[in-house]
Amino acid sequence: MLENLGARFQDIFKKIRGHGRLSEDNVKEALREVKLSLLEADVNYRVVKDFTNKILEKSVGTEVLRGINPGQQFVKVVHDELVELLGGANSRLTKSSRNPTILLLAGLQGTGKTTFAAKLGGYLKKQGESVWLVAGDIYRPAAIQQLQTLGRQADIPVYADETEKDVARICEKGLEEARAAGADWLILDTAGRLHIDENLMEELRQIKKAVRPQEILLVVDAMTGQDAVNLAKTFNEALSIDGIILTKLDGDTRGGAALSIKSVVGKPVKFVSNGEKLSDIELFHPDRLASRILGMGDVVSLVEKAQEAIDEDEAMSMAEKMKNQKFNLEDFLKMLKMIKRMGPLAGILKMLPGLPKIDDLAPAEKEMKKTECIIQSMTREERKNPDILKASRKIRIAKGSGTEVSDVNRLLKQFDSLKGLMKMFQGGKLPGFPGMR
Repeated sequence: MLENLGARFQDIFKKIRGHGRLSEDNVKEALREVKLSLLEADVNYRVVKDFTNKILEKSVGTEVLRGINPGQQFVKVVHDELVELLGGANSRLTKSSRNPTILLLAGLQGTGKTTFAAKLGGYLKKQGESVWLVAGDIYRPAAIQQLQTLGRQADIPVYADETEKDVARICEKGLEEARAAGADWLILDTAGRLHIDENLMEELRQIKKAVRPQEILLVVDAMTGQDAVNLAKTFNEALSIDGIILTKLDGDTRGGAALSIKSVVGKPVKFVSNGEKLSDIELFHPDRLASRILGMGDVVSLVEKAQEAIDEDEAMSMAEKMKNQKFNLEDFLKMLKMIKRMGPLAGILKMLPGLPKIDDLAPAEKEMKKTECIIQSMTREERKNPDILKASRKIRIAKGSGTEVSDVNRLLKQFDSLKGLMKMFQGGKLPGFPGMR
C-alpha cells in the first residue's frame, strides 16, 4: 500500500511542479488523481472527499511561501493534511496509577493478536518494565500453547488455566498472580470473535467488568481495507475501545484502513505490527507514515532502528578505524552483521528518502550473504591484511565459501573502492565540494 501510494503521489507532484503557480484548475486536476489513488487503496469515500476538499481550500488562493515553488507548497499542504488524517500526533499507552496496568486485546481470528501480545510484552520489557501475559483464548486449538511458546521466547511469564471455562475468571486469576509478582503491565490475549457473535461479545464485556482494563486495544488486519474500519466501528460501539493496532500494513494495496480508521472511528492507531519476529513492532507515528507515503522516507525510524541494532562503542571504534585508514575485512564483516540486525534490506531502503522503488531486492540480499561467506572463509590474518591473498589462497577461499574465484576478486575490488572512498573523507573534505567539512 505504501509503495503504490508513494509512487502515485510522486507522479502527481511532478505534474503540479510543472505549473508556475497553484491555480484552482491545476490543483483540482491533481486532486482528481489523489482521490483515485486513495479510493484504489480502499480509503473510505467520505474520508477521501473531506481530505481533498481541505487540500483544495488550503492550496488555492494561498500565498506561496517565499523561497519555495508552488509544487513544494502543494506537497507541504498534502503532507500536513495527511498527518492530520492519520491522527496528528503519536498516541501512547496510558499507564494506570496502580500496578499492573491492564491491556485487553480484542479482534477477529487471524489478525495476529496472540503474536502481538508477545510483541507488545517484549516492547514494554525493553523499556525496563515487568510484564505478564494471560492466555484468554480457550477456543482456538493450541492458542494457549502458542502464547506460552512466545512467552518463553520473550522471557515473559504467561498465566494459563486449561481447566477453567470462564474466561473472565481466568483473567481475574491472572491479575492476582501478576499483582502478587509486582508486574507493571498485564496483557490479556482473548479469542478472535466476530462482532455479530453476541455470546463472545458478551464474554468481552464480562472480562472488562471483572478486571477493568486501563485500555482495550483492537487488533485489525490492514489488508482487509474498509472491512477493518467497519469492524473497528462496531467493536467501539460495543466496548468503547481505546486504541487500534494495525497488522500487515505493508502487505497489500488495500491498506486504506490506516488512512480511514482515525477519522471514521475517532480512536487512534497506537502500534503497527508487521512481520513474524517479536521485534517487528513499531509505535505508530502519523508524521512518519505520511512522509513514507509521499516518498520522503522515514529517516527518524531508520536512526531508531540503527540505535537498537548497533552497539555504540563498536560503531565508534569502527568510525575511528575508517578515519585512520585501519578498516579491514574483519571490520567489513562486522558492518554487514550490523546492517542485518536492523532488519530486511527492503525495509531499510523504504525508509531512505528519494530512492526509486526497487521491485526485487533478492539479488542484493543474496550478494550480501555471499560476501559474508567469502570473508568467513578467510583466516583472521587474511581478513586483516587482504594484500596477502594470492591465487592459491583465493582458490581455497572460493571452495570454502561455495563461490568462484571471480567472486573473491570482485569482493576485494569493491573493498579497495570502499577504502578509496574513505580516504576522500580524510581531512574533512570531499573532491568537488570545496570547503565542505
